[in-house]
Amino acid sequence: MKRCALASLTTFVLAAAACGPLLAQSAKGSPEHIRAATARIDGRAIQANAATTRDWPSYGLDYAETRFSRLKQIDAGNVKDLGLVWSYDLQSNRGVEATPVVVDGIMFVTASWSIVHAIDVRTGKRLWVYDPKVSKADGYKGCCDVVNRGVAVWKGKVFVAAYDGRLIALDAATGNRAWEVDTIIDRKFSYTITGAPRVFKGKVIIGNGGAEYGVRGYITAYDAESGKQLWRWFTVPGDPNKPFEDASMAKAAKTWDPAGRWWEAGGGGTAWDTMAFDPALNLMYVGTGNGSPWAQKKRSPAGGDNLYLASIVALNPDTGKYVWHYQETPGDNWDFTSTQPMILADITLKGQKRKVILHAPKNGFFFVIDRTNGRFISAQNFVEVNWAKGYDKNGRPIESDIARVADRPREIIPSAFGARNWHPMSYSPATGLAYMPVQGVPLTLMDNKEWKFNANATFEPHGGLGWNLATIVNAEPPKSKPYGRLVAWDPVKQAAAWTVEHVGPWNGGTLVTAGNVVFQGTADGRFVAYDARNGSKLWETPTGTGVVAAPATYEVDGKQYVSVAVGWGGVYGLAARHTDRAGPGTVYTFAIGGTAKRPDFVEYRLGQLLQGVPYDAKHVPAGTALYVQNCAFCHGVPGVDRGGNIPNLGYSARDVIANLDKVLFGGALKDKGMPDFTGKLSAEDADKIKAFIQGTADAIRPK
Repeated sequence: MKRCALASLTTFVLAAAACGPLLAQSAKGSPEHIRAATARIDGRAIQANAATTRDWPSYGLDYAETRFSRLKQIDAGNVKDLGLVWSYDLQSNRGVEATPVVVDGIMFVTASWSIVHAIDVRTGKRLWVYDPKVSKADGYKGCCDVVNRGVAVWKGKVFVAAYDGRLIALDAATGNRAWEVDTIIDRKFSYTITGAPRVFKGKVIIGNGGAEYGVRGYITAYDAESGKQLWRWFTVPGDPNKPFEDASMAKAAKTWDPAGRWWEAGGGGTAWDTMAFDPALNLMYVGTGNGSPWAQKKRSPAGGDNLYLASIVALNPDTGKYVWHYQETPGDNWDFTSTQPMILADITLKGQKRKVILHAPKNGFFFVIDRTNGRFISAQNFVEVNWAKGYDKNGRPIESDIARVADRPREIIPSAFGARNWHPMSYSPATGLAYMPVQGVPLTLMDNKEWKFNANATFEPHGGLGWNLATIVNAEPPKSKPYGRLVAWDPVKQAAAWTVEHVGPWNGGTLVTAGNVVFQGTADGRFVAYDARNGSKLWETPTGTGVVAAPATYEVDGKQYVSVAVGWGGVYGLAARHTDRAGPGTVYTFAIGGTAKRPDFVEYRLGQLLQGVPYDAKHVPAGTALYVQNCAFCHGVPGVDRGGNIPNLGYSARDVIANLDKVLFGGALKDKGMPDFTGKLSAEDADKIKAFIQGTADAIRPK
């Protein structure tokens, strides 16, 4: 018996020793577990996950960016039983646009100012936070809020592109910085990054924003292990007096008029958001942005297509070499970017299976494009449009008479806010439908004949902060009404299958599941589930503040969860809102049967309409111009708008506006992203702006 007992004890000790490392690894949420879970994420893992979608390992879920989850533990029948499992405070008060990335129950999500949070899904607790310490004083260098759309994960690292243009690799287990590179080619220009990086074949790929400020677009690949730059492709040609970088740039230059000296204002074309990858074709796809300046007659007086603005471009991910392009808006004249998220799908058209790109950009048309060669298949408007009557068989728009009228204010539909913006859409192969946030935010446009690069033109929005539009916005008020809706679009029939109307524009991105559920957050502060087949509402819950980001779903220890990062913002959300609640950025995570208490919501404190600030009425006209040039897109119209994630100055305290010079000069509010106007405005300018703010409040005050 003793010998048997001893043998059993020896066996136990040996087994325990052998299993020791495994037991350590099984401590979920530990650095060892995180390191092991993320170390396995590479191209094969991302492709394998697409068959099960248990994890959410990249921004759009899979390389095709479908945002279609095959999980169906939560379905149209039981989604009504969803409840909150936990909420997590992102400690931010600006826009949150990130889709969470989740690997084996470890979530990586970004808040405003590019701050990365690692969260244990099993507990909802913080694992680590990384703050890249972006200078708040540089917040004005981006057009559209200090946002970030998320991270990439690859072989044990988390990659974040900071607002100020740095690309940073972090140790996924600890949040410690592994390497950092500066992606900006020239720091005298206002380049920023708001997009999520992607990793294709071991290369971290990122583009930049800044076309409104006068920059030249490009996209760059870096080695995921070391941060070494591997290739860079420019989206528009540079100075024709210098050698072109490659044949694609020489080809593009033939479509621009050198009389406009477009290279001085950059040309634009910034690749600030969408990317996708087809491993079988070894092609990556990138959407390019608008022209810089907006007015084509200023950057290219004789016209021309201005390649590669407003295009989808296919590149070889190994080399960055141009393969093909399709230009959705030739000679962009309206800020019609093609940076809105695209989806790769295989669909049957006229009895033939086709490899396609599905894309619904700002210009209001839904495109189906052959992704093997870039050939146009079809396009149909999904909102009212007045700039084009349709597309011909060659894939060129048939422009309307109003499209290039520029000597007077005209309302172009859709507007520069886009029929769609950056908010992601999703596609279900089960229903054959794409689910997209659609909107209308009316504007009128007129070319500014007096525009010169960096001349701070009168009545040009944010000209004082570096914008170069060569366009005057809303010199006359538009006649259309704003709207927002969720549209389920059939790309084969090129028609809407169903539509849900929202209270206003700027609603969140979508997620669709094999359980026939579409999830979307709304601008009026709700997270909603719809039946993917017919659009009927199945469930909703309040979120306290408007939702702009897209949700994610994933499985942890056999249980399906749905998470959404909430935080009102973006270019529309700076000055406008559709909820009376305010709140910090928050991640909400739901599952069937969840019973957690939601965080308390805070009432938005609007304050009283400004009164009693002394001013000279003669200063109001000049103050109007100065306000448009420096304040309008952030603070809105005083007393008319209600404020978004930045306060409306028409409801400020009297002492704030009476002492406006103390706010404008010296950087008193730079920690909140307010620029220092020292050297940009004078004390006399401050008095004129003060006159406009109080004068406008007096003008709209009920008599």
